[in-house]
Amino acid sequence: MWDTGIEFKMSVDVTSRRPGKQASRRRIKKQAEKILRFLNQEQAELSIALVGNREIRELNARYRDKDQPTDVLSFSCEGPLEGDQQLLGDVVISLETAAQQAKERGKTLEEEIEDLLIHGILHLLGYDHERSPEEARVMRRLERRVRRQLDEEDS
Repeated sequence: MWDTGIEFKMSVDVTSRRPGKQASRRRIKKQAEKILRFLNQEQAELSIALVGNREIRELNARYRDKDQPTDVLSFSCEGPLEGDQQLLGDVVISLETAAQQAKERGKTLEEEIEDLLIHGILHLLGYDHERSPEEARVMRRLERRVRRQLDEEDS
């Protein structure tokens, strides 16, 4: 491909379709950008949707044949855009499930959302803990490395 002289940058879009208590879309966008940089995805385009249990349950039933809510779903696009920009896909997070898990795990809602975001982005990059125990170990290690990096940058 030829050089058009156009420089593409990372693009992260966060939408919320969940009424009631909201998470900071600005913070989620900043954290997603940090995660993508750490994973060498500076030319990535990513969409994040914050939803309720009803919507994520419908998606989980439709695309995974699991008729129950879940915490995070990833939908990979795997399509190159113009230049070097890479369309990663969508990460969908249930704020209801995230809030429940945060409470159970003694975390803030923001920490839980960040962990789900890390998990979802790694799925978009091809990591899958459900394929084998070895892949699950690899993915958990990488999740911990990214979490440590975020904690270091935020302190």
